[in-house]
Amino acid sequence: MFGYRVPAPDEAMLISGGRRGLGGAPFRVVTGHGKFVLPIFRKTRFLTLSMCESEVTETCVTRQGIALHVRAVIAFKVGNDTESIINAGQRFLSDQEQMSVLTGRIFAGHLRAIIGSMTVEEIVTERQKLAAEVLDTSKTEMAKIGLIVDSLQIQSIDDGDTGYIDAMSAPHKAAIQRQAQIAQAQATQASVEAEQVAARNQAEYARQTAIVKAEYSAEVDRAQAQSAQAGPLAQAHAQQEVLAAQTELAQKAAQLRQQQLVAEIVKPAEAEAERIKVLAIAEAERMKIQAEAAASHDRVALDRMLIDQLPLIVKEAAGGLAGANVNVLNGADGLGEIAAGLVAQGLTILDSVRQNLNGQNSDGRPEKAGGPLELQGFVRTPEKGTDEDKPEEGPSSTA
Repeated sequence: MFGYRVPAPDEAMLISGGRRGLGGAPFRVVTGHGKFVLPIFRKTRFLTLSMCESEVTETCVTRQGIALHVRAVIAFKVGNDTESIINAGQRFLSDQEQMSVLTGRIFAGHLRAIIGSMTVEEIVTERQKLAAEVLDTSKTEMAKIGLIVDSLQIQSIDDGDTGYIDAMSAPHKAAIQRQAQIAQAQATQASVEAEQVAARNQAEYARQTAIVKAEYSAEVDRAQAQSAQAGPLAQAHAQQEVLAAQTELAQKAAQLRQQQLVAEIVKPAEAEAERIKVLAIAEAERMKIQAEAAASHDRVALDRMLIDQLPLIVKEAAGGLAGANVNVLNGADGLGEIAAGLVAQGLTILDSVRQNLNGQNSDGRPEKAGGPLELQGFVRTPEKGTDEDKPEEGPSSTA
């Protein structure tokens, strides 16, 4: 609509002409709504209410006499109240950029004053305190020109080539570097220990794995070896049993053969030896009798006859022994007893013959001579043309 003006949300509309504003102000202030302005009779101007920025770079001397280059940034704006708008409008409406210039100059002066009362250590370590003091001291002046400060930030503090700040920070830097080195060393040590632990764990795991693999391999090898040896071992055990049976059979066969040899060779040989022994004994007895007969002239004929008959007696006895069924119970001793018995029997027969043929009277002379001879176990017939004297078959002897 023609003549109706509306300010922006961040602006204040100043209408001059007509009646004056409140408090004797040369204009009326309109914010947040529109206003009908008569053309030609009224004049409308706008004052920004948005945030403005001012940068301050100032060389300040501390209480210790050390020059510091301080850089700060101020964020400010025109106050929202009518009084602040009127004060700012009267001062900056024609050149609103002067607000930043003037604000920077104001803060530069307060910054020099406050830094001059502080030490470098306080300025460096307490920047927030510095900014708060600067704001407090400049608040009254800023209100007079209709401005309010939202924030003040100290961006940098530099001592130039003096090196005071670096020297001041050297112990802290050394301590920090030492702590950093210690932390790095501890981290390195922890890393090395972790690597060693991991290596040991890996080696232990590899060792256990190798042991388990070796045990498994050994078990497999034993199983394969046992499987491979099962057949040969069974065959060997079978052969061993066969050899043991054959050995036992051979031993029994040897024992049987030994018994056969004893029955077939040793026993007959022993019997033959005893027969020869009996013959030898008889021959010796014959020689003895012959010697006795030769010594006695009265008994020559009788002894001659007995001597001639004794070999026949012993021979017949030996022949009967050879053909007899003799059961020897005590080996060679039994055979010796049989032979001794035969010899004794022969001698007994011989004495009986003597007594029968040459009977003696009380004075030792024979009662009769001649006639048939009757021997124990033998019969002699004097008839001519008959067979020779034959021994009667006597019973088998058992010793």
